[in-house]
Amino acid sequence: MSGLGAVDLAVIAAYLLGVVGLGAAAGGRQETTRDYFLGGSGLPWWAIALSVVATETSALTFISVPAVSYGGDLWFLQLGAGYLVGRVAVAALLLPGYFRGDFLTAYAFLESRFGASTRRFASVTFLLTRALGDSVRLFAAAIPVALLTGLPYTVAIVLAGGATLAYTYRGGLRSVVWVDVAQMALYVVGGVIALVLLGRAVPGGWAEILSIGGEAGRLRVLHLTGGPASGEWLVTGLVGGGFLSLASHGVDHLIVQRLLAAGGLSAARKAVVWSGVLVLLQFTLFLFVGVGLFAYYGGRPFATNDEVLATFVIERFPPGLAGLIVAALLAAAMSTVSSSLNALASSTTLDLYGPLTGRSGAQLMAAGRLFTVVWAIALTGGALLFQLAASDTPIVVIALQVASFTYGGLLGAYLLGLFVRRSRERDVIPAMATAVVGMTVLWIGERAGVSPVAFHGLWFAALGSAVTLTVGWALSTRTRGNEPSPGAGGGRRLG
Repeated sequence: MSGLGAVDLAVIAAYLLGVVGLGAAAGGRQETTRDYFLGGSGLPWWAIALSVVATETSALTFISVPAVSYGGDLWFLQLGAGYLVGRVAVAALLLPGYFRGDFLTAYAFLESRFGASTRRFASVTFLLTRALGDSVRLFAAAIPVALLTGLPYTVAIVLAGGATLAYTYRGGLRSVVWVDVAQMALYVVGGVIALVLLGRAVPGGWAEILSIGGEAGRLRVLHLTGGPASGEWLVTGLVGGGFLSLASHGVDHLIVQRLLAAGGLSAARKAVVWSGVLVLLQFTLFLFVGVGLFAYYGGRPFATNDEVLATFVIERFPPGLAGLIVAALLAAAMSTVSSSLNALASSTTLDLYGPLTGRSGAQLMAAGRLFTVVWAIALTGGALLFQLAASDTPIVVIALQVASFTYGGLLGAYLLGLFVRRSRERDVIPAMATAVVGMTVLWIGERAGVSPVAFHGLWFAALGSAVTLTVGWALSTRTRGNEPSPGAGGGRRLG
C-alpha cells in the first residue's frame, strides 16, 4: 500500500535528478587515480567529517535506530560514546603513520611494514566484509521505501543502486563526498520533521511523550549489568564500541579513504574526531524519534520494528513531506552505496589489480571505473539476496555484527606493526587469518544456535584484535633474529 501522491512522487523525482546532477558537477575533471579515488587530497575536513557520518550511519540511522528505542531504550548512546573514544584513539595512534607516506589506500600502509602479501590479504578481507555489510545496509533502505511507495523491494534496491552509480562512476570520491554532505543534511532534516510532527500528534506534545517514555523505561541510558553477551551493557558499548570504531575508522578503507583525502594530518584528525561527536548527536535525534513513536503507537507490535517510522510517515506526514522522507531514505541508501562503490573500486584497483598487472596511469583509471560498475552489481545483488534472511534483530545491529567479525584481524595487524617490532609477514598473515576465521565461526555458531552467546557481536573487533596480537606475537618469538622480513619497509613502525 502506498501513501504517496503526485506531489510526493514529484519531490522524489526532483531529488533523484538533482543529486545525480550535483554529483556529476561536483566531480570535476578526473585526470589521475589520486583525483578519482582521493579527490585530489584537498577536500575540507568538515566535508569529510559529514561524509564519514553519512557513510557509516546513513539508512541504518534513519530506519533502525528509532526501532532500537521503540523496542527498548536509549542504550545505543553508550555505543555512541564508545565510538567517540575509538576515534580519538585513531587520531592519536594510526593517522600519523598514514600521513608519513604517500599512500592511496589503507592497505598500502601495511605493505610498507610487512610486505605485499599482507596488503593483498587485508584488501581481500576488506572487500568481502564491506560487500556483505553494505548489502545489508542497502536492503535496510529498501524496507521503508517499499512500504511508502508500494514498490517491490527489488525495484527499490535497483533504483537506489542505479542512481548512485550514475554519479559515482563519473565523479569519483569528490562527487561522493559532496553528495554525502547534501544527503546527510536531507535525512537529518527528515528526522527533525518527524520530531515536530510527533509532538503535534501526541496530545500534550513532547512533555507527554517524555512522561510516557519515562514511565515505560524508554529513557534509560546506562545499563550497568548484563555482561559481554549483552549489547546493552555499558562496557560493551564503551569498550566493544571503542574497538569497533578504532577498527572501522582506522583500518577500514571505506573511512580511511576519506581521511587520506584531507589536506593533511591535522585536518584528518579534526574530521575523524568531529565525526564521532556528530554521530552521537545523530543517534540522540533518532532515538528520541523512536521514543515519540512509542508514545504515539502505545508500543503496539509491528512485523518488525524497522517498519515503525515508515508507518508513521504514511499515516501522518502531509503531501510533499512524505515524498521528502522517501527522498531522505534514498539519500541514506545512496550515501552508503556511493561510498562503498568508490572504496571497493579503489582497493580492488590499487591494492590488487595495479600491483598484479603492472598497469598505471590511464589504464588504472579505466579499470577503476570498470570495477565501480562491477561492485554496483555485486552490492545490488547482495541486497536482493538478503530478503531471504529476514530477522527480528534490528538491521542496524546485524550490520554492525557483520563488520565486527573481520575488523579484529585487520586492526590486530596494525597493532602488531605498532607494538611488536620483531613481527614479520610470516607472522601477521596467519595471525589475521586465525582471528577472521575464529570470529566468523563464533558469529555463525551464535546466530545458528549451535553455541551459547558468550560475546555480543560488538565485542568481535576487540576479541579479533586480541587473537591477532597474541598469535602474531607467539609466532614472532619462534623466528630467529629481530629484524623485519626483507623488503618489508625496513621494519619502520606504523605510528
